[in-house]
Amino acid sequence: MKVLMIYDQIQAGAGIKDDRMVPLGLNKGATGPAVMMAPYLKRIDGHVQACLYCGDGYYEANPDEVNRKLCAMVDKLQADIVICGPCFDYQGYAQMAAQVAKAVNEKTKAKALAAMAQECGQVIGAYKDRLPIVRMPKKGAAGLNQSLETICDLAYALYHREDEAALIGEYCY
Repeated sequence: MKVLMIYDQIQAGAGIKDDRMVPLGLNKGATGPAVMMAPYLKRIDGHVQACLYCGDGYYEANPDEVNRKLCAMVDKLQADIVICGPCFDYQGYAQMAAQVAKAVNEKTKAKALAAMAQECGQVIGAYKDRLPIVRMPKKGAAGLNQSLETICDLAYALYHREDEAALIGEYCY
């Protein structure tokens, strides 16, 4: 199963919270949270091809362009699953993740999901009926490993189109 990760500048290691205007970029292979997800991805025969990223401010200023380019990369790399997150409690990243996941689901053959903490309630409320959004803790809170495992389990179910509804009901908002 070919996986792409979508990150903001922080999760990609391309900037800090204030570096919101980082342009679209790509890291080959697993970086950031994908490294922590490695044992769970291995269990489901998942492989992170690349981690695509941009600053949440850059995305906010250029959503159509970024969505178009990200969807083109998803198609070019023939990704099966796109994981947008984990966003933790970063509001701007959560908004970007939800919009990107929605675009990927609408414009590519890949399946996309997002993952964010309940502190991103406004985004969750706007998108929870449009795409799977996995519940996860805010940054630094307990339960991170469980949520990373859940993200991988849901990715597997979406890819194989089995038990999707049950897992979404159990693990998503």
